[in-house]
Amino acid sequence: MCKSWETKHARRLGMLALGTLVCAANIGPSEASDHLDTPSVIANPQADIGDLYAWTSYTGRQLNLVMTVVGHSFSDRIQYTFHIDSGRRFGKTTSTTAITCHFPTPSTTQCNVGAADSAAGDASRPGGLSGRHHTFKVFAGPRDDPFFNNVKGTRAAYQVAATALRNGAAADEAGCPGFAPSISQAILDQWRHTDGGPGSNFLAGWTSSAIVVSVDLPLVTRGGKLLAVWATTSAGAKQIDRAGRPLTGNALLGTLASEDTSNRLKEDYNASTPGTSARFVPEIEKALALYDAFDGKCGNQLLTPTETTHASIGDATRYRALAQLLADDRLWIESEATICL
Repeated sequence: MCKSWETKHARRLGMLALGTLVCAANIGPSEASDHLDTPSVIANPQADIGDLYAWTSYTGRQLNLVMTVVGHSFSDRIQYTFHIDSGRRFGKTTSTTAITCHFPTPSTTQCNVGAADSAAGDASRPGGLSGRHHTFKVFAGPRDDPFFNNVKGTRAAYQVAATALRNGAAADEAGCPGFAPSISQAILDQWRHTDGGPGSNFLAGWTSSAIVVSVDLPLVTRGGKLLAVWATTSAGAKQIDRAGRPLTGNALLGTLASEDTSNRLKEDYNASTPGTSARFVPEIEKALALYDAFDGKCGNQLLTPTETTHASIGDATRYRALAQLLADDRLWIESEATICL
């Protein structure tokens, strides 16, 4: 099971959170979240996507989806959409199904699976609300946030890295800083602790809103059995937030940049789609180079070239493959897999 253990609600207090990027491609369940978003999203917590989950049911008949929202309720002005792209091979999809929900009243949920099925009514009951044609079910309501997030420790780790860079830590041609062993030890030590003590969960007891959907696979596999899932919130034609793979928008854009630069990049990213995200690859490469340096060993991150690929460890494009994967920002699901790996 591939996952990132983070949540983004801490950004409401201007905190910085970083999750561990552990998946290149997913077989079985997938999870994603993003954190510390832009002022326009922070100002509208009901449009602020916290986390996205997707997995195939144990029966192999349904795709299960969860979108959590930072706000404690849903807005009647926001559309909440799961985008399920389908194809026959990784990285290429040929068909898309949108599952869109909106909430005209606090007790009314209206959801559509494209033009194939729809549901309207009270979706807050534990058993959910079934579609008219019984091809999907939806639940919408408050849920406790499950993630552990040591926000203060993460911020302290960033400060150690930023100070080392200001003091002249040199980077290789791929942009990975050569942190001294003492600096790497300090970074990792700060990340494990909170104010010098055991790591504490900044988000303990946080309650978010969740939209949970279970949809029959034939409705979302028209292009093939391999699925790529991402989520958006929008008001009319304006896309407000976007979430897919772990932390791409918030931890990989302007990581140590000024607040203005970081906000500009993230606003642009939130308004983009997987098909228009290639322009963010160079910025994501910079962030990956920084994170790769934290353990004091450049070149040992996921998808970095090795001698077996006939590429130099010092290659300036060392982080390109992973950056392209993360810029795409979709959760990839092998829908025929029913076992949690």
